[in-house]
Amino acid sequence: MEKNDKRKTMILGTLIGALAGAASAYLLINRAEEEDEKPQLTAGEGIQVGLGLLGLMRLIAGFGKD
Repeated sequence: MEKNDKRKTMILGTLIGALAGAASAYLLINRAEEEDEKPQLTAGEGIQVGLGLLGLMRLIAGFGKD
C-alpha cells in the first residue's frame, strides 16, 4: 500500500469515527433531555457499546479477505 493511500485511509477513518462519535453523543443527549436527566451511560450500556465497537472493528478488518 502506498504512503498516500495510507494517509487517505487514516484521514477518512478519523473523520468517520468523529462523525459517529458526535452522532452517538447527540442521541445520548436527546435521550437524556426527553427523560429530563443528565446524559449518562450505565455500566451495562458501556459494555454493550464497547462490545459493539469491537464487533464493528472485527467486521471492518475482515473486509477484502476471501
